[in-house]
Amino acid sequence: MLFSSLVTALVAATSVAAVKVNPLPAPREIKWGSSGPRTVDPRLHLRLDHQNLDNTVVFHAWNRAWQTIHTLRWQPAAVEKPIIDYPPFPTGIPPIEKRGSSWLSEINVQIEDKDAELQHGVDESYTLEVSEGSETIEITAKTTWGALHAITTLQQLIIVNDQNEFIIEQPVTIKDAPLYPVRGIMIDSGRNFISVPKILEQIDGMALAKLNFLHWHMDDSQSWPMHIEAYPEMVKDAYSPRETYSAADMRKIIKYARDRGVRVIPEVDMPSHSASGWKQVDPQMITCADSWWSNDVWPEHTAVEPNPGQLDIIYNGTYEVVKTVYDELSEIFPDNWFHVGGDELQVNCFNFSHYVMSWFAEDPSRTYFDLAQYWVDHAVPLFREGHENRRLMMWEDIVLSADAHAHDVPKDIVLQAWNNGLEHIQNLTALGFDVVVSSSDFMYLDCGQGGWVGNDHRYNVMVNPTPDTPNTNWGGDGASWCAPYKTWQRIYDYDFTQGLSDEQKKRVLGAIAPLWSEQVDDVTISTKFWPRAAALGELVWSGNRDADGNKRTTLMTQRLLNFREYLVANGIGATALQPKYCLQHPHACDLNKDQSVLH
Repeated sequence: MLFSSLVTALVAATSVAAVKVNPLPAPREIKWGSSGPRTVDPRLHLRLDHQNLDNTVVFHAWNRAWQTIHTLRWQPAAVEKPIIDYPPFPTGIPPIEKRGSSWLSEINVQIEDKDAELQHGVDESYTLEVSEGSETIEITAKTTWGALHAITTLQQLIIVNDQNEFIIEQPVTIKDAPLYPVRGIMIDSGRNFISVPKILEQIDGMALAKLNFLHWHMDDSQSWPMHIEAYPEMVKDAYSPRETYSAADMRKIIKYARDRGVRVIPEVDMPSHSASGWKQVDPQMITCADSWWSNDVWPEHTAVEPNPGQLDIIYNGTYEVVKTVYDELSEIFPDNWFHVGGDELQVNCFNFSHYVMSWFAEDPSRTYFDLAQYWVDHAVPLFREGHENRRLMMWEDIVLSADAHAHDVPKDIVLQAWNNGLEHIQNLTALGFDVVVSSSDFMYLDCGQGGWVGNDHRYNVMVNPTPDTPNTNWGGDGASWCAPYKTWQRIYDYDFTQGLSDEQKKRVLGAIAPLWSEQVDDVTISTKFWPRAAALGELVWSGNRDADGNKRTTLMTQRLLNFREYLVANGIGATALQPKYCLQHPHACDLNKDQSVLH
């Protein structure tokens, strides 16, 4: 589903009455009435249709939402007057005579297919209706997962008024569905360990923002945190015995995510970015381990960052260990998709492998492109073997790397496009690949935070860079390779299907915002993700344009400022975006006096 072909299906906000609530992500279609507020009974309860009486996912989702509504007693923050500090709501059930005949007292949820699994392409649509005079909030959905999204929207709609009553501001009708099936973020637990509670916190934020795809980059050359029963020695390369994930930990994260409509797709990066863990099983399967990794002197360049190490593609023993680890993790992670890396193959690393050097010597016409193809030919069949419905995901490098890409990559592998923005999306879709967009120029959330390597002489300059003496590593534009910092507006305004044919647009499955963790741990992860990830959430849920095709960035500003406050109220450590003055004075802090520059 595409920006260009669906622009007329984006938010049609028929706002006949002013309301404070402005849900995020904006629904595809929302129509407010004008007959006045609907009071919500403090005993509002859920009613499931007969075939869903045992649908515990929906039941628990509503219990969580209702507890949040009662606990927060939310008023949108972006209003002209200060929020009134009301006393806590009294406990206990109000006397029944206080319930008016027109109060909203029941949610009627009807789900067509409660057994639809949370897998790629599952229907996530829903309708939500609050009618004038009716005591029932009506929710219909094709699947359980659409019903969860409806409950999340309803959670934002119910607020507290000046009389400390629960209300929905006006009758409202919402018809909603995502533009893209892949809407996600990427957590990297290889460079710095991210604890289970902090991962769960990110999932809470994802659920609120209707993000459904947690790409978990589990390991990297620096550490191996996953307990593997077949090879318990692998976690010797975790940072400490405490900084590991047991099988129970991984299953807990998966279940927690599923209960909130979030798929968890693991990534074990291979054959590059592979030293820790693997070398504990068989040192021969790793090449260039512990070599120098210079990014300045090409003959000494074996990795883009320490510590070097790649799987030896020619050594036969590599594949037995890889298959065993992959199969064990596949038993833990139930999703049909599995990410097997494929990025940044460093050719000089293979100079340390006598297996690879002998292979090249056997046939002088062989190249590193042939070596990459050897990996695809030998590893991909192992990843498919015994895994019905398996769909693999890889980084774009396996097809587009200038140093070492394979000649023939199966077209059913989903490629994650991270380099060169629109150009690589264009190239990959033209070749017939399905693509998930993670363009570093727009969506890398770790960018622009300064260089993290030590002993960096390039900072030892007493002036800022100039056009004549540029140096992106020590000032000016954010001091990192992917600088500058990606603001929420940079993310939200990204039209990543621009220039594609209609056929190519069909191959864009969605987008993921990665957060590489060289400078991220439990202390900072939430502030780096939120609320910027919510801007991505709206971009891939309902787009960044209104029904007339105009960018709605200006309208998104207050919506996102409110949502940031809501994230914080829900225990998610989202960073501030603007002074609070801007929150309380809508659009006073816009750059352009002309509000139509970006609608």
